[in-house]
Amino acid sequence: MAKKCLVTGGAGFIGSNLVDALIERGNEVIIIDNLSTGKKENINHKAKFILADIRNLEEIKPHFAGADYVFHLAALARVQPSIADPKTYNEVNVSGTLNVLIAAKDAGVKKVVYSASSSAYGNQEKMPLTEDMPAHPLSPYGLQKYIGELYCRMFWDVYQFQTVCIRYFNVYGNRQSLEGAYAPVIGIFARQKLAGEPLSIVGDGEQGRDYTNVSDVVRANILASESDKAFKGESINIGRGQSFSVKEVVAMIGGPVINLPARLEPKMSLADNSLARNLLDWDPKVNLPEWLEVYKKELGI
Repeated sequence: MAKKCLVTGGAGFIGSNLVDALIERGNEVIIIDNLSTGKKENINHKAKFILADIRNLEEIKPHFAGADYVFHLAALARVQPSIADPKTYNEVNVSGTLNVLIAAKDAGVKKVVYSASSSAYGNQEKMPLTEDMPAHPLSPYGLQKYIGELYCRMFWDVYQFQTVCIRYFNVYGNRQSLEGAYAPVIGIFARQKLAGEPLSIVGDGEQGRDYTNVSDVVRANILASESDKAFKGESINIGRGQSFSVKEVVAMIGGPVINLPARLEPKMSLADNSLARNLLDWDPKVNLPEWLEVYKKELGI
């Protein structure tokens, strides 16, 4: 049966891919996005688009009426800019998330699926990362995304309002940004390769990341909305469960390199995704090396 779904951040990289998948399944979709980082060209013409800011509760609240599910992806992303401007980031990522939860609860929405971040883990002694590890965020962004998880759990504990938090691990894929100094690393490398520039390695390049394809993340969102096992604000890793170093990714793309100074970031990221398999019946389908070969051909690099 078709559902009415509201997607905040639905003009963004992950959000627009989710909107497309929801519409393909026959659902009615409303997008709320202020286009600060989202793009008009990403918006599915079959969705209803609302130009609005999640920081304004009264502006967004009417659009939640009648929605079955809310997928909350709107956020200011990236670690380094959050260090430069923690106040604005907090207003969007914390206050904005609280506004979405209030609007959804008051509208009688069945469940909110919150896009959380593996940056909540920070540096941990052991790998792979499991959801029962204590959070240790290293940046305002990581802390803010974790506070969003705590709010989701609190809304279940206090109001019995259904929520689930899915922690993304280094998402890449269709519509990933190639722009800006803090674009995802694969997007940066693609842009540099297209421009004939050397690929920039931050630090020693040994830092490992669990790269997860956006199509797998989209499927996790939909499964999380449908799951009758996850509704109490559970935090669930959405990662492939395989880590590649920056040097390994560079080797897959190929070309000369340039080294940049190290910055504050976790040394290693690797998801234990067994909880996602158990609660959501989710498993990753796309493997980075195979996807990169196709992507390189598409870009002509």
